[in-house]
Parts: sequence; C-alpha cells; structure tokens
Amino acid sequence: MKQTTTLLLTTLLFLCFSCSQSHKTISFDTFGVHPNSKENASVAAVKLIKYLQSRESDSKLTVTFPKGRYDFYEDGAFTREYYISNHDQDNPKKVGFALEGLKNIVLDGQGSDFIFHGRMIPFALLNNTNVTLKNVHIDFEIPALRQLKITAVNKEADEVIAEIYPPGNYRIDNNKLVVEGESYEFTPYVCMPFRADKRLAYNRADVGFNPTEITEKAPNTLSIKGWEQTKHTSPGEHFVLRSYHRPTPGIFVSECTDTKFKNVNVHYAEGMGLIAQMSENITLDGFSVRLRGDDDKRFFTTQADATHFSGCKGIIRSQNGLYEGMADDAINVHGTYLKVTKRVDDHTLQGRYMHSQSWGFKWGEPGDKIQFVESKKMELVGTHINEIKQIKAIDKPTDFGAKEFEIVFANELPVQVTENGDYGIENLSWTPEVIFSDNIVRNNRARGSLFSTPKKVICENNLFDHTHGTAILLCGDCNGWFETGACKDVMIRNNRFVNALTANYQFTNAVISIYPEIPNLEDQQKLFHSGIVIENNTFDMFDQPILYAKSTDGLIFRDNTIQYNTEFEPFHWNKHPFFFEKVNNILISNNHFGKEMDWDHAVRTELSAPDSVVIKDNN
Repeated sequence: MKQTTTLLLTTLLFLCFSCSQSHKTISFDTFGVHPNSKENASVAAVKLIKYLQSRESDSKLTVTFPKGRYDFYEDGAFTREYYISNHDQDNPKKVGFALEGLKNIVLDGQGSDFIFHGRMIPFALLNNTNVTLKNVHIDFEIPALRQLKITAVNKEADEVIAEIYPPGNYRIDNNKLVVEGESYEFTPYVCMPFRADKRLAYNRADVGFNPTEITEKAPNTLSIKGWEQTKHTSPGEHFVLRSYHRPTPGIFVSECTDTKFKNVNVHYAEGMGLIAQMSENITLDGFSVRLRGDDDKRFFTTQADATHFSGCKGIIRSQNGLYEGMADDAINVHGTYLKVTKRVDDHTLQGRYMHSQSWGFKWGEPGDKIQFVESKKMELVGTHINEIKQIKAIDKPTDFGAKEFEIVFANELPVQVTENGDYGIENLSWTPEVIFSDNIVRNNRARGSLFSTPKKVICENNLFDHTHGTAILLCGDCNGWFETGACKDVMIRNNRFVNALTANYQFTNAVISIYPEIPNLEDQQKLFHSGIVIENNTFDMFDQPILYAKSTDGLIFRDNTIQYNTEFEPFHWNKHPFFFEKVNNILISNNHFGKEMDWDHAVRTELSAPDSVVIKDNN
C-alpha cells in the first residue's frame, strides 16, 4: 500500500511538473475571488499580475475567468502614474489590471462582466509582447455621464421637466446639478441631444447646459428653467450631460508589441474606449464600444473616441466591431508633431509636445526616420529624410513625464528650421498601416473615422450610419492638435454611408472630408495629401456635400452610387456635392447619381488650375 501511494504521488508530481513546463491555463478564482460574489476583485487582480510577472517561462499561458460578474474597486487596486495621449494628464490613476512587462499571455473573460467602481482605468497594457484580451464586457457601476429624458415642456414658463438616468448619485447645489461618482463629482456644462430612437438630434451639436435654475420635483425628476434648449426640445428627447474631461480610458496600451483584442465590449469609459501609443501591431477583432443591447436605457458609451492610435507602427487591424453612442470618433490614427523650440546647432534641435492632453510619453528613439514641416503652410522642408542619432528629455530625467526633448540628427538640418519660425518635427518610423473593415459606426458625435498616416490605409465594407458629422476624415494639423500626418495611400471602398453629417463640427465639410489644417493655404506650393481612391461606395444622402478635399494631389472618386432621401431638411453651408481647394489630379468618373447633376454647379474649385479636376462618364 505504501509503495502504491508513493508511486501515485510521484506520478502526480510528474504530471504537475509537465503541466508547469507547458503551462496552458490558470483560473482567476485561484487568486481568491469568485464570480457574482461582489467581492473586491481588484485585490485578486493584483495577486494575478504578481504571479504572471514572477513566471520564469515565456510559454503561452491563458488566464480564464469563470463566467459571471466581477466587481473592481479603487481600494486595493494598482496605483500608477501614466501619461496617456489625448487624455488629461492627472495623476496618479487607479488601475484594475496593470499588465506590465508580460509575454505570451491570454486573458479570457469567457463572456464575463467586469464592473468598475469609481474613476479607474480597467486595463493598462505596458511593455508587453503577444498579450491578448478576449471575451469580456467592461462597464462601470456609476458612470460619470448622465442623461435627461424630457417628459414635459412649458415654453411660456421657460421650463422643462426631465428624468435623470442612471438614477440617484446627484445633488442640486445653488441651482447647479452636481453629478456624484463613487470617488469624484463634477458639474456638467455641455450635452449631446438625442432623439428618442438614440440618433443624435438634427443640426444641434454640443449644446450648452447652464440653466438659471434647477430644482428637484421628486427623486430623479428635475425642473429645469432658463435653459436655451427649452425652445428647441420636446418630450421624448434625451440629453447626455457631460464635460470635456478625459481622465481614464477603458483600455490603455503603451510600448507593446503584437497586442490582440477579441470580442471585447466597452460599454462605458470616462475617456476613450481604447487608446494605444508607441505600440506595434494591434489587432481588434469583434472589439466594440457599444450599448448593452436594444433594451439598454443608456444612450451613451464613451466620453471620447471609441479607439485611438497615437504614434503606433506595424499594422493596426480593426474589424467586425460596433461603435455607437460615443462622444467622438470610432477610430483616430495619427502621430504627434513636436514644435521646434530651439536650434542648438546644425545637427541639434529642441522640440516640445504642444497639446495640453498629449505629452509625457516616448516620442522617438535612435534610428527613427524624421521629416520637418512648416506649420502655417503644412509644407515639407528640405528634400531628404533625416534620422535620429540621439534623443533625450530636457525637462525630466527620462522621457517619462517629459514635454521637451533635445534631438541630435545624423544629417545636417535644413537652414530655415529654427525657433524663429513655426516648424514641426514628424517621426515617420512610428506610423502604421491601417485596415478598418466590416465595422458599424452609428449614432455618435463628431466624426466616424480619422486617418492620418503615410502608410497604406484600407477602409472597406463598413456601415457609417447617422454619424453626426463627417463619416471619414483625412486630417493633419501642426497648429492646434499637432497630429500628423499626410496620407499617401488610402483606399476607401465598398462602404455604405447613411445620412452622415446631420450636424457641423470641426473639419466636417462633407460626408468624406479631406481637411488638413493649413492657415496659409494660398502660399502653399507642395500639396499635403495624395494617393486617395474612393470607389464602389453607396451614399444615402439627405443633403448636398459628398466630398471635400484640400491640398490634395491625386484623388479618384469612381464607381460610387449616390442616392437621396428626405429624412432631414438640407441645411449644410456647403451646397456643392464636390468642393475642392488647392488640389491637382482629381478624377470623378463612372458614378451613379439618383438625380440629375448640374455639373456647372456641382463642383466648386478654388486655388487650383482649371484642369485640376476631370469629370467623365457619370450618370
């Protein structure tokens, strides 16, 4: 019997050792928290990640979460100082999962709900290789955004009656509504108006919320007086109350390689749904920023963009997603210009992050390819690509938290690039290819998709359904947002656009808007964007502007179908289906229009040669 027991123990030890060498799976409940228990899962998350970081092997490991609800609280969570592109740089931040320095890890939520409490970043991924997050729903118990449902309007008394949702967690101070979170509070001052069907209201963008008097008629029912929307609204409309504050994204990715998200649903975040910076190769498959279904009483999801990629490289692949109800774009891909602040010598410049929400993170490294742009004309300076030889922060010990850098270049600098003008430094090495395909973008504020990269962009097989502004924007700006850069190879094909542009925002001159910010367009000699093809798309239109392009050399608009409806009254200031400023080599051919086109008035061209636009074979 003793020999049998010894043999059994030996066998078990051998099996355990074998499993540890090819470790496949570990369950989250191993770390002390079970689903649906309401226990603080932040404590278990800390234990899990300590375990992952202590592994000696880099073999693939999957962490499974038994399906259910997990609650994560600030107490016991990670505390981190992070500098996150296009977000508020307020620190420290509470983090649910601080996934740092990991390799070959899969986190599989198996369809679980991860509910966060307070002001937290649910997932932060830093300095990882081959990490995957899948099958999880991310939400917050008490969101900062709230909405008002209008139940009655008395225009003579200048009063509306509204129900607040989610209920509770608010107070009235000196006739001001104060939203109370679990660890914060704020006073909303702007809102997004929605129709009862969850589409944003026609021709009303970013309306103010500053009533003269708010009183509580009953719990969660408010009397609102002296508000400018009283004369515009009616029962059934909803107003999503917000600020422009962006403290915490749903998912933060920085300096990672080969990161994947599969069937991840972000239902709310007080910043962007996902923001990635200085990372290589990111795949989103079935990643969504979405409501919880048709019965969800919320009209909103995120405080800003659904997804955002700043200074990334490799391939960004985003497919099979649903993006709705967010307070900004579905996707934005760009780099960041540094502004030249000092020419030290003929090989050395000092440059600075300029936007108040984008600084503190790595900008470049030795070997990166660099070019320079004159900001007012958005025109390249010099004929050769330069290279970083050395780069160091000059206002911090390292690039962590830095705003200003000193950069030594391998080759001599153009003589005109000094602090006496307005010049930007662009890092070409940290620019990605983008594939944005088979997604649905609907019922969101501002714009649908933004692409600013010189590498190949494919935007295909998507549905853009009632984006409040432009559906697709190709931008570039070294004056305000300081977001690079010029597009060189863009394919927009097989998409459907349904009544985009129901309100005006920045850069929203048509359903597709190619709009680099150029203060001195008239004196520009070298055009900014090029290599753009728009083909085989369907445009369902209630208004006129289809395509706007500025400073573009090489644009083809062909084999598209444009059909018209009467869902809304036309209102846009741009009365031309095609409006071009400072362009060359534009072709509009073989498109099918649902009405007779008066080509003498359909195309407006400014600051361009007479033969810059060719129109042929349309019907």
